[in-house]
Amino acid sequence: MSHTPAGIRQTQKLRTRQALLDAALALLEHQSLSSLGLREVTRAAGVTPTAFYRHFEDTAALGVALVEETLGSLHGLIAAVLAETGDSEERLDRSVAVIARHVGAQPAHFRFIAREQHGGVGPVRAAIAAQLRRFAEEVACALGQEPGAAGWSEEDLLMLGGLYVDHMVITTSTLLEAGPEGEAEVVRVARRRLRLVTIGRAHWLDEAPARDRLRRRPPGPTRTGAGAVP
Repeated sequence: MSHTPAGIRQTQKLRTRQALLDAALALLEHQSLSSLGLREVTRAAGVTPTAFYRHFEDTAALGVALVEETLGSLHGLIAAVLAETGDSEERLDRSVAVIARHVGAQPAHFRFIAREQHGGVGPVRAAIAAQLRRFAEEVACALGQEPGAAGWSEEDLLMLGGLYVDHMVITTSTLLEAGPEGEAEVVRVARRRLRLVTIGRAHWLDEAPARDRLRRRPPGPTRTGAGAVP
């Protein structure tokens, strides 16, 4: 960062913003975002309420920034794992390890995500959903480049990517509950479950004709005779 007056001001601005984020995260260990007061945050950060508004419109905007801080940094790491050599099972195993490391290093951040994913602040729920959807799309894209993806539709690849991401979300919550002493067992079970999904994936196209018939079938039962359903 430059040592010019403009550079010094920018450095101070970034420090204040981070202080607000850190203060909010500490307070959110004991309450939900919907109950968090702006003055609580500024008092904990050691800044004035006026300074808060130079960085965030309201506490919902601050919550969205926390979502981006927590999940945004994972995209590059997960993408790097998916781009590595090895079969999909090995790469997914490494993804579990990446998640476990991040949860262990930033438990407060992930407790915030776990609590607010279904919390009362709409913009934050939407931000979390958008990040998870982006993860699903990235996983689907990586899986679609594998030889085993031949014949898969974009819809089915996205469904599979979403299934893997949903599993990672569950694993994150379980890691938080288990704590450091239970991490190894959570990771072991997570990897076994991913292998089960991988086995099912290998046989998904075996059922393609039946699934295509179900997709073409009109909604609702078709009755014939005396109320029979074929």
